[in-house]
Amino acid sequence: MKAVVISAPGAPEVLQVQERPVPTPEAHQVLVRVKAAGVNRPDVAQRKGNYPPPAGAPADIPGLEIAGIIEACGAHVARWQKGEAVCALLPGGGYAEYVVVDARHCLPLPQGWSFEEAASLPETVFTVWHNVFQRGQLKAGENFLVHGGSSGIGITTIQLAKALGARVFATAGSAEKCRACEELGAERCLNYKTENFEEALQPEGVDVILDMVGGDYIPKNLNLLRPDGRLVFINAMQGAKGEFNVMQVMQKRLTLTGSTLRPRDANFKAALAAEIEQHVWPLLEAKKFKPVLSQTFPLEEAAQAHTLMESSAHIGKIVLLV
Repeated sequence: MKAVVISAPGAPEVLQVQERPVPTPEAHQVLVRVKAAGVNRPDVAQRKGNYPPPAGAPADIPGLEIAGIIEACGAHVARWQKGEAVCALLPGGGYAEYVVVDARHCLPLPQGWSFEEAASLPETVFTVWHNVFQRGQLKAGENFLVHGGSSGIGITTIQLAKALGARVFATAGSAEKCRACEELGAERCLNYKTENFEEALQPEGVDVILDMVGGDYIPKNLNLLRPDGRLVFINAMQGAKGEFNVMQVMQKRLTLTGSTLRPRDANFKAALAAEIEQHVWPLLEAKKFKPVLSQTFPLEEAAQAHTLMESSAHIGKIVLLV
C-alpha cells in the first residue's frame, strides 16, 4: 500500500509517499480501506518530532482519523462486517491506503455524509465531547466560550454546544473567521487581533471556556469565569505557563482541568465512542451539525496540507483524499 511517512523530523517536505505492507488486523481490530484522512495539529507536532506516537501505533505514519470501508474483521469482532462504511479514531497511521483500528473505535458513516466529510469528525468530536461535555460539564442555558473558533475543534465545539442548548461565544483572528463562527451558531465572535475579548464578555460572564491558547489567556479566562466556572485546556499554543490568582480560584470555586486524547487507553476511547454515538450521531442525522471543510488534498500532497495547517489561514478541516 501507499503511505505518507515522516522520513525525518522537520518541515512539511519530510512527508514522503512510500510503499508499506498492508497491516493485518488482530482479533479485536478491523482493516479499513481508507477513503479520506483528517489532518490535525498533532500530526504537525509529530512531523516535527515533538509528539511521539503511543506504543503500538505506527512510528512514522501520521493520521488520527479516517473514513473508509471495512475490508476485513478480526476473529473477535461482532459488530462490523466487510463492506461497511465507517469513520474511526486512530492512535496513528491514517495517512495510508489501509489501516487497522480497534473495532470499538469505529462509528458508522453518518447518513448523507461523504467520506471526506466523515473523516473530519472523529478527532475533533472525541476531543470536544470529552473536554467540553464530560470534563467541562457544559449544560443547556450556560454561557460557553471557545478560543480558536474557526479551527477544526472550534467549528465542532460551536455547533455541538449550540445544538445542546448553550449560549456560544468564540474568538478568531479575522473578520472572515468571525463571520464563519457566527454562521455556525456563535452568538458573538470576537476578533482577538482588534478586540479585547475579556472586556467585551465581562458583562455576560462565562460558565465554561475551552482554551487551546494558554499563555496570557489564562488570567483573562479566569477573570471571565462566573462562580463555579470551568476552564478546560486542550493545548497551549502561546505557552504552557501563565500566572493566575489562586485566591480568585478559591473565591469563585473555579475548576481548572484539561486532557490529551491520544495517550488514553483503548477502553476509555471505546466508552467515549459509545457515548458519542448515543448523543452526537443523532444531531448529525438531524442536520444540526454540518461538516466544514477548508480544503482537500490528494494523499500525495500531504506536505501542502501541512503547510496550510501551519499557516492558520484555513477555516474548518483539512482532509487528505486517498
